[in-house]
Order: sequence, then C-alpha cells, then structure tokens
Amino acid sequence: MRSQVTEVAKKLKAFGEVYVRDGVVKVVTDEDRLKDLILYMLQSLNARLATTVGVDTRVLTHNYRVIHIFSIDDLKIYVLVELKVPKERPAVLSITPLIPGADWSEREVRDLLGIEFKGHPTKEYLIRRPKLWLEHAYPLRKDYPHSKKVLVPSPQYDIEPTKGFSVAIGPYHPALHEPEHFELVVDGERIVEARYCGFMVHRGIEKLGESRLDIYQIPFIAERICGICGFTHSVAYTQAVESALGIDPPERAKYIRSILLEIERVHSHLLWFGVLFHVLGFDTGFMNVWRIREPVMELAELLTGNRKTYGVNKVGGVRRDIDESKVKKVKEVVNRVRKEFTELIDKFLNLSEVIERTKGVGVLEVSDAKKLCVVGPTARASSIDIDARRDHPYAAYPNAEFKVPVSDGCDVYSRALVRRDEILESLSIIEQLVSDLPKTPLSVEEVPFKELSEGVGATEAPRGENVHYVITGRSRKLFRWRVRAPSYANIPSLLYMLRGQHLADAPAIIASIDPCFSCTDRVLVINLRYGTKRYVTLRKLRSLGE
Repeated sequence: MRSQVTEVAKKLKAFGEVYVRDGVVKVVTDEDRLKDLILYMLQSLNARLATTVGVDTRVLTHNYRVIHIFSIDDLKIYVLVELKVPKERPAVLSITPLIPGADWSEREVRDLLGIEFKGHPTKEYLIRRPKLWLEHAYPLRKDYPHSKKVLVPSPQYDIEPTKGFSVAIGPYHPALHEPEHFELVVDGERIVEARYCGFMVHRGIEKLGESRLDIYQIPFIAERICGICGFTHSVAYTQAVESALGIDPPERAKYIRSILLEIERVHSHLLWFGVLFHVLGFDTGFMNVWRIREPVMELAELLTGNRKTYGVNKVGGVRRDIDESKVKKVKEVVNRVRKEFTELIDKFLNLSEVIERTKGVGVLEVSDAKKLCVVGPTARASSIDIDARRDHPYAAYPNAEFKVPVSDGCDVYSRALVRRDEILESLSIIEQLVSDLPKTPLSVEEVPFKELSEGVGATEAPRGENVHYVITGRSRKLFRWRVRAPSYANIPSLLYMLRGQHLADAPAIIASIDPCFSCTDRVLVINLRYGTKRYVTLRKLRSLGE
C-alpha cells in the first residue's frame, strides 16, 4: 500500500506540488496543468471522481480553494487535486466537460461560495433560487453568519375578494412527502426528456457543523443526514476526523462499527425490496419482505437502544458494546433472516409480472454510468465493480471475507439482483465479525487535536460510496466539513434511465436507485403530441402499470 502511494505521488509531481499523508495523495496544481492532470488520472490511473469541495480560506491564505477528490480504486488510494482561486472575482476552470459527473458539485460550489467555473456547460442554478435568494448571499463563505437568512422577505399581495380560492399545490405542501420535483416530457405515453429539481429543503448541515458544533457533537448531526442509513454517515465523519488527527480506534470499536453498518445495509435493502414491489403493484411481496425486515430492526434496537442506530459513534471509537448475550441474539436473527429471505426472494423476482416490469426497464449503459460517476448498486448493476469496503478498506472489513456482487444487465432487474446478493453477503459479514470480536477497549483514552489538518472518510452506504471531507479548525471545531451522500452521485443518472421509457415505469425506475428522498410525489408531465401539461402523483403513475 505504502509503495503504491509513493509511486502515484512520483507520477503526479509533473503536475504540481505533491503531499502524502495517511495514504492520501494531494496535488496542488494550477489551471494551466489541470486539464492534462485530469486526463492523465482518468486514462493512466483509472481514477474516478468522488466529489468536489469549495473552501473559503481567505482568512488563512487570502484566497479560495477548490479540491477535486478522486478515487483510484485499483490502488486503494484517494487523490486530492487542489487549486487556489483568487478572492477577487473567484473563478477556476471547470472539469465537467471532461467528467460530466462533476456537474452538480461544481454548481453547488458556485451557488454556495460564489466561485465561477469557466467552461461549465450550464448556467442553471443547483441550489440557489433566482428571485428568492438575496443577491450575493453565499452562505458557505466564512464572513456569512450562520444565523443570517438567504431568502428575500415574502412578497405582500393585494388580493381582491372573490367567490372562490386559488390554491397552489407543491412543491411545499403537507400532502407531499418531500419537496422534490421531476419534469417529464412525454410523447403519448413515452418519456422523451426528463428534468430534476431538488434541494428545496437544503438544511445547511455543513455550515451548522462548521459554525456551531465541535468535533464531538457533529456525529449526532451526521447520523441524521439520512433517515434510513444515518450510521454510515457518522462512521464516514468520524473516520475523516480520525484520519485528520492521526487516531486509530481500537479493534473492537472497528468490529462493532462494521457489524452495525451491515445491519443497516440489510434493513435498508429489505426496505428497498418492499418499496420496489409496492410500486410494481405487488403488495404481497411488499408485506412479506417487510415482515422479514422487522427482526433486523428489533436487533438494531437491542444493540443500540434505537431502531435507527443513533448515538453509538464517537471520534476515537464507539459508546456501546456487544456482550455475549447479544452475540447469541445476533446469530439467531442472522440465521432466521437468511432462511426466510432465501425461501422467498427468488420466487418473487422470477414472477413474470415482476420480470416484465423490470427487465430492460430503466437502462443505464456502462459508458453513461462511468461518465456520471454513479456509485453503489446503481454502478454495480451496470458492470462497474466498485465497493469502498474492498477498495478503501476501513473498520473491520479487512478481516472479513465477502464478494462484491456485480451484474451486467444495467436495468431495474439487475439492481434488484445486486441488492439480493448483497443482503446475503452482509449477513455473512455480520456472522463472521460477531464471532470474532477482539477484546480491546471501545475507544481511545485521549483525542489529540491538530489545527488545519485535513482528512477523508469514506464508507459503502447501502446506496453507494459515502464521502466526508474535513479540515480541522480552532477550539476543537471544524474549519470545513463536506458531505457527499451516494444519492447525490446517483440522482443525475435517473434522467438517462427515464428517457425512452413508458410513463407508467417512472416510479420503478426512480425507486431503483433507492434515492434518498422519501418519495417524489409531484411529477409534471408535458405531452408533446397535444401540447398539454398536467401534474400527477406517483401513486397515480403506479396505478397506470397495474
């Protein structure tokens, strides 16, 4: 591993200053060499973009910084490509023309920090809302107070009395699960174009973590990023901080983290199968899969005190142990779930009705999956063999034997097959680790603190690679915290999957990536043939396919 890092560092010296720390290679380059560096990494090192980070370092170095985080999966290395950006009229060269998967993260940096990306193919906002945000409101800048609003005051209207009412429904409305918005352009019943609009309830957790909380409090926020797989976020965050501070948690803590991560993966994938069967109109499958899932949720509550595995992680280790009585219960649940799941899942997936609605539906070609930098089951179902547990080993995964399921079908059915196999692999991992818990403390005794140290933490969440990046600040706080959840990488691929598909298949296609919004309940359908627009719910769309 160390020799591979050294070799990569040598190769990258031609493109700028190179630094190596904790297995991460950092290249500080400039615009003149950026394109050649990116092409070299893509073509010669088989690198993959994980995310892009913008940092306001004006108080330190009188400039901004943009950091592109790449993964070289074959070599188990992360490479940070850093560019310094002038504080006056901040702008830097875009890499989106080379890597379409950089689109969202570059636009987010532009929206929240005010850094322009020269040559970026779109001027559309990602998070900012024209006419709603205050001009020059860039909330991730250090001189922008956490408590300051970014929205303009609500306009006042003079409404004349009428006999009726005009009611706007969505994107903010009690009847909507979350304010997400898909715009589907159809010709008859065929989707010819799709557009996504989200980020309407951006919670500002990065700003909150940097301005109000210390490194010990942030895990409680990190685990609430996702309502299904929050534990993976707290692990990614703590690993990033531990990397920055040079902390190696005790082995028992690593094992407990991995066990809980796999329990989270099992219950998340079982939940997903239930949702898939439900949107296909197969509620017998939905009810049976969720019945199988319930003991997993009870096990999570037994081990952590909460069905959502809250409050376990901390920087340097974990708070809760797994004693012998709980080990016995874990093994019982694993055996029960494995038996019941294997008895039913193939019968359900082999039903002609399920096959007809999923095979050849929502295809994401391998070339598109690569250029969009998708992750997790979405990537693995399109022949892209990546998994952070194996490619960037963390926690106790180096001590577990498991296979990474991959499929070449590129469709909804293949995503189901990958998740089916992953459930069985996860049960095996839990069984292995719980039988071999090391007898060590649960956490380090002391957490040293170093200012302005950076770290990367990555986990394989149920939906895919989850990346957290941190720079430590003063007084045991963070100077910068960046979160890239897997759905952030996967949602843009939906626009490719939806094109050319039947309108009735849209719910299953959207559900197939297991997107991290509860349910996209508002869809605008534009009919090119008749020039009409209408809003329908996903429940209505689902009924079209029954």
